[in-house]
Amino acid sequence: MIIAGNLVVDRSGNAGEGAGPELAYAAISSETPVGVAFQFGELIEAGRDEAAAAEAERLAARVERKRKRKKVAARFADLPGSVTRARLDAIAECESGGDPRIVSSNGLYHGKYQFSPDTWESVGGEGLPSEAPEAEQDYRAALLYERSGPGQWPVCGR
Repeated sequence: MIIAGNLVVDRSGNAGEGAGPELAYAAISSETPVGVAFQFGELIEAGRDEAAAAEAERLAARVERKRKRKKVAARFADLPGSVTRARLDAIAECESGGDPRIVSSNGLYHGKYQFSPDTWESVGGEGLPSEAPEAEQDYRAALLYERSGPGQWPVCGR
């Protein structure tokens, strides 16, 4: 009886950009070395099929996220009131460096305009501002500016 332990690493999918992941397989077999080679061939093909299916799912999810972002951006494209995009950009740059995902070091202020969760809710936002699309943060900041003026950002609103 021959017992063989083998490890096969398939790097053929790593040749270039967009290539699939490296696949590694380990097997212990009581078959002959020729039989083990056939087992690995089947494992590699199955692994490639699984990797291709997973990549297709990731691509479909990325396309769907992009579609949703465009839909949200279109929904919030027109700013309410008289505040200009340039004014909002200046406030955002001062407040967060323009980063829509940032959270203050104390965890109290979120997003591009450093909204508190209560203020965010007061202008119709749901969840945390730092988790909302950037276009929605711009829209809600414009609502806040229109309602309360630049004083909502004591330093950056000047």
